[in-house]
Amino acid sequence: MDCCLSYNLQSSPLGLPRPPFTTSLSQFAFSGDRRPVSFGIQSNRRQSIVVSSAEASSHCSFSSLNTPLEPKSPAGKFLSAVLQNDRQCFHVAVAEKLEELVDERDGALARMELSLGTSEACLHRKIAELKECECQTAVEDVMYMLISYKFSEIRVHLVPRLFKCIYNGRLEILPSKDWELESIHSFEVLEMIRQHLTAVVGWRPNSNVTANWAITQIKRLHLCRIYTASILYSYFLKSASLRHHLELTLANPNCDLSIGTHLPCSEFWSYGLMNANYGRVSSVGSTTVGQVSCSHGTKREKLSSYVMGFDPESLEMCAKPKSKEAMNLIEKHSCALFGDEKTGLLEGDEVICTSFASLKRFVLEAVAFGSFLWDSEEYVKTVYKLKEN
Repeated sequence: MDCCLSYNLQSSPLGLPRPPFTTSLSQFAFSGDRRPVSFGIQSNRRQSIVVSSAEASSHCSFSSLNTPLEPKSPAGKFLSAVLQNDRQCFHVAVAEKLEELVDERDGALARMELSLGTSEACLHRKIAELKECECQTAVEDVMYMLISYKFSEIRVHLVPRLFKCIYNGRLEILPSKDWELESIHSFEVLEMIRQHLTAVVGWRPNSNVTANWAITQIKRLHLCRIYTASILYSYFLKSASLRHHLELTLANPNCDLSIGTHLPCSEFWSYGLMNANYGRVSSVGSTTVGQVSCSHGTKREKLSSYVMGFDPESLEMCAKPKSKEAMNLIEKHSCALFGDEKTGLLEGDEVICTSFASLKRFVLEAVAFGSFLWDSEEYVKTVYKLKEN
């Protein structure tokens, strides 16, 4: 049972250094701020409960998906219902909804073009613009449901809206689900994620239980920045690691790419050769890429060293979400998770009392979210043309 257990205890300050390879936390500005801020099928369904206190279990129930961001479009609501009630049909439903969105958007554009030079041209142009906005909202919901599906595959629930899990100023997320959240990454990527954890929340790999559950405090707004930066960091790692493996394969024809990876070689090459220069090696169903094995024992450059050698242009190319829909989704999800209960705005001065273990849980969830976002974006754009970011 997934829980947010709450206590009313004293707190201690937390120092947070800037992480390596990570976008500056001060660069994010969310529309909800009060002030500017510089896919397998089979899985066991089980109901989980999140409680903020023993008497308030119904307040944080996971009787539904209970994700921070609720789908607004009919397509999103439909897929949410399918995910909860008929998982085996989920991917079929996603494909159908994407096709419907393509038909709706293209149909509106076709009618607008046919009406050019007529008295109805202005009307059809407005209709096409409205349909474009509706379809963008719907496709963002589709991507969010794909991400939710990927989390359900590893039996991890997204943390619900933060106000549901804070009691008397104390926040704890139990169980941590560390193993599940780490299991989707290759060893090299996981090594860099652990370095990121140390940099952003001061987590130590060899710390004991007492240290992990030591009480600390952090501002809600700063936790939001860490969460968002971790999503982008993971998105970057996904792009960089796939680009790294592609370059290794091109340089070493005898490398065995199939060992420790979910990418079929034919799929990897068909996508990778086309996008090698852009860090966009696509995979519809993959989340991790493992080690490359070379028969001649050629010295292999580590991923961390490879990333350090990126020039500014390559770094930006891999780190920046490729579509506006993906960027919007990051902002919407983060604001929904950390926003105020009534206004939905981010309160910059509110201090949350928590533990290093719970901070680690937030970062690992954000990292998984970024990786799943990359997967869902690659999947959706094979059917629906996304807006370039």
